[in-house]
Amino acid sequence: MTDAQTSGVIWPVPAGEAEVETQVRKSRFIARAAPAASREEALAVVERARQDHPEARHHCWAYVIGAPGRATSAAMNDDGEPSGTAGRPILNVIEHKGIGDVAVVVIRYFGGVKLGAGGLVRAYAGAAEAVLSSLALDQREPRVSLQLEAGFADEQPLRLELERLGGELESIEYGQGVSVRVSVPAAAWDTISSWAAARGLEVTAGT
Repeated sequence: MTDAQTSGVIWPVPAGEAEVETQVRKSRFIARAAPAASREEALAVVERARQDHPEARHHCWAYVIGAPGRATSAAMNDDGEPSGTAGRPILNVIEHKGIGDVAVVVIRYFGGVKLGAGGLVRAYAGAAEAVLSSLALDQREPRVSLQLEAGFADEQPLRLELERLGGELESIEYGQGVSVRVSVPAAAWDTISSWAAARGLEVTAGT
């Protein structure tokens, strides 16, 4: 396994959604934070914000997928604001907060007063800070996938061991034996490997 799989790092993730509105020199900034475990889920959060606020001038966003500091995916978008004044400040706040699997959209209704580059950076960062500070959080533990080749008699004991370890059976195929793909908390890798070795089962790390 990789260091990321075995590190046992537990990171905060959104427990739900949050929305906070702020005003800066007559412009309204509505910041929304929501769970996003994939790029597709993050972009769906953005699209929903566009549908909820079709009259807004800008829908600027950023997301981080995976553990903070070792994200599997991250992106940002200024949506028409000057480059670097919206998406980057939002992403910087997410990374500073150390939250993973999250998407933040800041919706701006222009109030007629230009803020300048520095003002925009402060406004978008402040909106992101406000919504992430109000966001309820859960803890997420990294998981690993394993492929096991077993006999028919091993299936039920395996299911019981997975239940004990907090694992999940992802797929199962029957042939001359049983080919099973499972996921378990990273911290349980050694335990499930030792259990399988004691029964003479072949175990490989999933991809």
